[in-house]
Amino acid sequence: LRTGWVSNILFEPSVGDSLFKRMAAREPNLEVRYRTTAAGFDRRDGVWHLEIECGGKRERIAARVLIDATELGDVARELGVPYDVGMDATSETGEKEALEAPNDIVQDLTVVAILKDYGEGADRTIPRPEGYDPAEFEGCCTAGGKPMDPAYMIKYGRLPNGKYMINWPTHGNDYYANIVEMPYEERIEALKPAREKTLRFIYHLQHELGFRNLGIADDEFDTEDGLAYLPYHREGRRLDGVVRLTLDDVTDRYDRPAALYRTGISVGDYPVDHHHACYPGFGKIDFPPVPSFSVPLGALIPAGTDNLVVSDKAISVSNLINGSTRLQPVVLLTGQAAGTLAALAVKKGATPREVPVREVQRALLARKAYIAPLYDVRPDDPDFELLQRIAATGILRMTGEPYHWANRSWFYPERTLTVGEFTQG
Repeated sequence: LRTGWVSNILFEPSVGDSLFKRMAAREPNLEVRYRTTAAGFDRRDGVWHLEIECGGKRERIAARVLIDATELGDVARELGVPYDVGMDATSETGEKEALEAPNDIVQDLTVVAILKDYGEGADRTIPRPEGYDPAEFEGCCTAGGKPMDPAYMIKYGRLPNGKYMINWPTHGNDYYANIVEMPYEERIEALKPAREKTLRFIYHLQHELGFRNLGIADDEFDTEDGLAYLPYHREGRRLDGVVRLTLDDVTDRYDRPAALYRTGISVGDYPVDHHHACYPGFGKIDFPPVPSFSVPLGALIPAGTDNLVVSDKAISVSNLINGSTRLQPVVLLTGQAAGTLAALAVKKGATPREVPVREVQRALLARKAYIAPLYDVRPDDPDFELLQRIAATGILRMTGEPYHWANRSWFYPERTLTVGEFTQG
């Protein structure tokens, strides 16, 4: 699935959408509703009572466990759960790379476009957007200050079937807007300039760089402008959880007093990557290299609210390590863990915080999900679950390695084990 160079997995949004719908359709106890909003929450006798609005109709739903899987942590805010927004101070997280004083600056967001190759000789150039100035995107074909061939740059997010994801950070279509605390109705208006910037960048690619045969895909998004339904929010609210994963927990996983790697329920391998180029006067931040890592179960559980599980980017992490945990593969795996935790809590008649972490990990491993980021032990290995369990205990340690855009942790399952190493574990 590696058709571009930003990721090992690149697929058309419409294909991902069809796969999710197919998976959902196989579940007899799952009901999916679209364009639904929650109008109110109430909790009585350990049960959540929700009022939802769907298709102009309102109804009430009762639930033992509620999952906030919104991108920005909107449900947690409605319920009064404490959270942070913006950049942390060193005094709060202990990370030496953090700032002396906190602020409310979030990462740039991006309204993604999917372009499609309409064939040699085709001209799919969009009308010149209002306010277009080629100087806005001058230097877009550079990396690390060095020139880049436009033909190589455009392959950054190349997808199957002649399509291209446009999500380009260097003088591209990133945009700064902090809409986290805005009411939903105001967000749509506040995000219009971000959509307009992406259209200006598309025009620049077509008109200035010569990609006239690449037009906005007509078979992906049925929005008025043809762009993605929602922007890619890199950051929103961050829960005040039972535990908080920090950069230090990733760089020094075996030397931390809490040993959060032992409670892993999802994994990630992306470097710490923050987008701040569009915030006035804010330069690039250099972060230390990190190995691949595990997200701890306690990061999904609010410190002071029972029967609520938080997923997506609103989990309990520091601002710095959010630059890694925000990536889509991590979010997908964390979402699977959130559903697993909620289901086990309901089955046991317990709150999520009362469910033993090893039970959650066993349930995930039974589905071939990762709880430890073993690069050299694949899910089709007959010993996958066994070695995952061993790694999660720390009895035998992984060897971390920063590696390009996909960091690694080696387990070396074929090596000879010494008495000394086993004794230490």
